[in-house]
This record gives sequence, structure tokens and C-alpha cells, in this order.
Amino acid sequence: MSKQETQLRQSKIISKLQATKELTFEEISDFLQNQSELHGYDLLISQRTFQRDIIAIRSLYNIQIQFDRSRKVYFIEEDENSDLNSRLMEAFDLISTWKMSEGLTKFIYFEKRKAQGTNHFYGLLHAVRNRFVIELTHQKFEYDEPTKRLVEPYGLKESKGRWYLLAKEVGKDKVKTFGLDRILDFDITRKHFSPPDNYNANDDFKYCFGIINLSDVKAQEIILSIDPDQGKYLKSYPLHETQSILVDNKDELRIRLFLLITQDLVMEILSYADDITVISPKSLIKEVQTLHEKGWKQYQKNI
Repeated sequence: MSKQETQLRQSKIISKLQATKELTFEEISDFLQNQSELHGYDLLISQRTFQRDIIAIRSLYNIQIQFDRSRKVYFIEEDENSDLNSRLMEAFDLISTWKMSEGLTKFIYFEKRKAQGTNHFYGLLHAVRNRFVIELTHQKFEYDEPTKRLVEPYGLKESKGRWYLLAKEVGKDKVKTFGLDRILDFDITRKHFSPPDNYNANDDFKYCFGIINLSDVKAQEIILSIDPDQGKYLKSYPLHETQSILVDNKDELRIRLFLLITQDLVMEILSYADDITVISPKSLIKEVQTLHEKGWKQYQKNI
């Protein structure tokens, strides 16, 4: 069995367990049989080979596959790296597909626009991991001239296909976000820093939609009513992890969110046009209403 087949088999086992949560060995064997026919590879394995795969998956991907003896099922043990592992597997699945097929440019169409600045990713990650102070040359969209910032980098965060550096300027208290596409250059200094013991980016952005975090504003309960057809998309790809469904019928999908009201959130709501209605809070209703009215008046000028 080739290395390529082994890698494909292991990635398929992981993807299937992530999707179904738990499987017996017989169910895994049936799945691999179907995948063998689909990909044209021999992915079938014995129980002993499967045990070796479990060890290899733990070593290569840091994913723990456990066995429940009472129910005779295998499952993936979730940990704090589960989101990272999922993204790594998505990337691996794509790469495996590209390697095993020819002429894919006839069938796979990539979006032409892409965010800039990802060439900085590795160097910034090195500074984050080793806690080096860095000097950024940063160009804000609203300013003509770039500025230099001496910052302590805490982490990297993705939002809507763009990547941002989370960092605190030396001598200041607030953690800010710097878009990688607006970082013209950076130098890693030899000076180390110690991040606050209680800082956790996931906690900091827990109730944020997008990248804007208003530390002086509290999160609020937000109720939205969505057209049922558009609602199907929001059920398969929720707006936010706090999303819960209140009503789901032929007339509407009504959801509850618990978020900070930021420009990112307002712009997202506006993007749904008349397919979405804000039920509460009143402050958000007013803000969305005002922006709709401004847009209507803008187009009235050209009629």
C-alpha cells in the first residue's frame, strides 16, 4: 500500500468520525469500501492496521481517536485544538484531492480575489510563539502615510477570509487588531515580553461578530427574523456560535444571538436586505433603519 493511499485513508477516517461522531469498526470498513470505489484506491484495512492508523493519526495530526468498549464504537476526543485540527484536515483533504487527480483546473474554480499579507504569516507566528516584540510598518486605509508601531504580538485571528494580528502597543493597555494586508513590513526585535496571565483571545472575542471588539460595550441579546428560504443557509452556516433557533416554520426562521453591536454586525445584517428583520433590541432596529433610509435617499438622487 502506497504512502499516498495511507494518507488518504487516514484523512477519510478522521473526516468521517468528525461528521458522525462515533462509528463501529464495521461501519468504518464499509465507509472505506465506498471510498475505495469512489477514489479508485484500495483503502480497505484490517483491525490491526486500523490500530496502527490510530497511533499514526495521534502522532501526525494530534487527534485522539478513542474506543468505547461498552458500545464498541470509536470517536474523536475533543480538545482545545479541535478547531485547528479541523482546519488542518480541510487543507489536507484538498491537497490530497489535487495530488490524486489530473486536469483539475477544468473542474475547480477558485475565487480570483484574495487577501494580501499572508506572506507575513510565518514570521509573525514566529514572533507570537517566541514572545518577541516586533516593529510594524502599518498603513491604515484612512491615512496617507504609514506609521511605525512597536507592539507585543499575542496571536493571529481570521475573520471573513482576512487575517489579523492581535497585539498591544508597548506602553499601552489595549489589545488592537492589525490587518495583515495593511502591514507593509515588520522587524522582529530581540526584546522579549510577557503577556498577561489572564489574556485569552477566544474570551476577548467571544461575543464579537467579526474583528471589532469594543471593550467598553456590553454584549446584548439580539433577535432576528429571517425569510425561511434564506434561513436555510443560516441553519447550515450560523451567523455566530451563540446562535440559537427560537422559531422555525414556513413563515420565518427566528434566531437569538448574544453579541456586541458593532459595525461588522450591522453591515452583515444589511447584506441580507429585506430577507432579515431586527426584532430587538430597539437600538439595533434604529441603526439598521437609519442606514436603509440613507441608502434609499442615495439612490433617489439618481432616479
